Amino acid sequence: MRLARCRSVALVGVRGTVVDIEVHIGGMPGFTLVGLPDASLAEARDRVRAAVLSSAEQWPLQRITVSLSPAALPKRGSHFDLGVAVAIIAAAEQLPAGSTAAVVFLGELALDGRLRPVPGVLPAVLAAASSGSSQVVVPEANVDEARLVPGVSVLGARSLRQVLAVLRDEPVPDEPAEPVAQAPAPDPLEIPVDLADVAGQQAAKRAVEIAAAGHHHLMLTGPPGAGKTMLARRLPGLLPDLTTDESLEVTAIHSVAGSLPADRPLVTRPPFADPHHTASVVSIVGGGSRLVRPGAASRAHLGVLFMDEAPEFGAHILDALRQPLEHGEIVVSRAEATMTFPARFLLVLAANPCRCGNHRSRSRDCTCTPEAIRRYGQRISGPVRDRIDLRIAVEAPTRATLDEGLGSAEPSKIVAERVNEARERQRRRLADTPWRVNGEVPGPVLRRDLRPPARSLGPLHESLGKGQLTARGADRVLRVAWTIGDLAGNDTPTRADMLEAVGLRIGRPG
Repeated sequence: MRLARCRSVALVGVRGTVVDIEVHIGGMPGFTLVGLPDASLAEARDRVRAAVLSSAEQWPLQRITVSLSPAALPKRGSHFDLGVAVAIIAAAEQLPAGSTAAVVFLGELALDGRLRPVPGVLPAVLAAASSGSSQVVVPEANVDEARLVPGVSVLGARSLRQVLAVLRDEPVPDEPAEPVAQAPAPDPLEIPVDLADVAGQQAAKRAVEIAAAGHHHLMLTGPPGAGKTMLARRLPGLLPDLTTDESLEVTAIHSVAGSLPADRPLVTRPPFADPHHTASVVSIVGGGSRLVRPGAASRAHLGVLFMDEAPEFGAHILDALRQPLEHGEIVVSRAEATMTFPARFLLVLAANPCRCGNHRSRSRDCTCTPEAIRRYGQRISGPVRDRIDLRIAVEAPTRATLDEGLGSAEPSKIVAERVNEARERQRRRLADTPWRVNGEVPGPVLRRDLRPPARSLGPLHESLGKGQLTARGADRVLRVAWTIGDLAGNDTPTRADMLEAVGLRIGRPG
């Protein structure tokens, strides 16, 4: 009887669990893989056998039983290939005893023994470090990502032959490097943009600044060409850099999603996601039948999720965002497992006033009937609208505005400094709480511990009395009022701050 063991990691959502790969060799020739493998992992038998033979190693001519433990945990992905191959060679007594027991192996094998990069390396290495493992072997292309985790020794290899040479303490053979793909052209959304590019639109710019300062969801309504998309794409530039912990959390999501650029292993700026209105609900909230991955809402975690032409999205897609808007996470349930993806994003919706976009236009005629206008506005459901803090009508700029506004517009750098100062005030005020920005503070805490002075609440009470606000809306007005006060340097919201917050909530900014 011959046994060997090494380790790998199973990913469920963006969380990893260390898995023991145990191999037993003995009996009539055959290959059995147990431990709830998915289809891509079940195919590892053929990839591993070809890679071992291509590496000039002997394939045991006996029954090989590979067990992935814990057995009740679903195992998905081809990154188990390297661990299975090493454990089989160790069980065949072709590696020094004990050389593999404490090492975590990640990597997909090509048929010629080369190691191919795999997604999800960062959360896998984080899980390995949490379990006490200090040695990890990954494909060379994943080394920079793996080395983001402190306290872990990372070996990057190009092939199975190199890994075996290191385990045997032999000279490492030289292997040709994988061809490096040419760096893609810069994404238009990633080219630096500045708020100074937007002429006029002072009320909308003010709303964008408040949204960035307090993490408040925003809705921009106006005709085509008014600048709604320009404003939304400049919002991430007003947000502060991610902290180290936040960077690791966001990078782990993008690693699992397979959207992490090879030349930028660490995400340091708030992400921006703008799915098209034809996107499916799975592509927005995450999921999948065989391989469950994060959707656009999770890829926008700690950043901005922009939904242009919001009424054109399916109602079920917009309603699916209610959970992350309230709880900051998305739960995807499948028969085999339930996965939780972080999704604490700042939502920006952009919408035309009607299908043709010319309703209330001063220069163009609207061709929509009153009933069509009403139906178009109702495509964003009441519960979703009720979770939007700021609502701004963006008017089409005039020629005079375009000529005069660009020269005097504030650059993003100046606005970002005010946003940072306001966020610093929030951090100090909320230092002993689980929250860091006003947009996260629950309503009961606002009413009990952060209640503004009675003299400031008049505009809020008047709007409640007129039926312009719901109870949830009143809580959101309080959050926005605190942010406006923080931007102004006030210790508590003033009546003017509250009046502006009410106007931004009901769509009539003061």
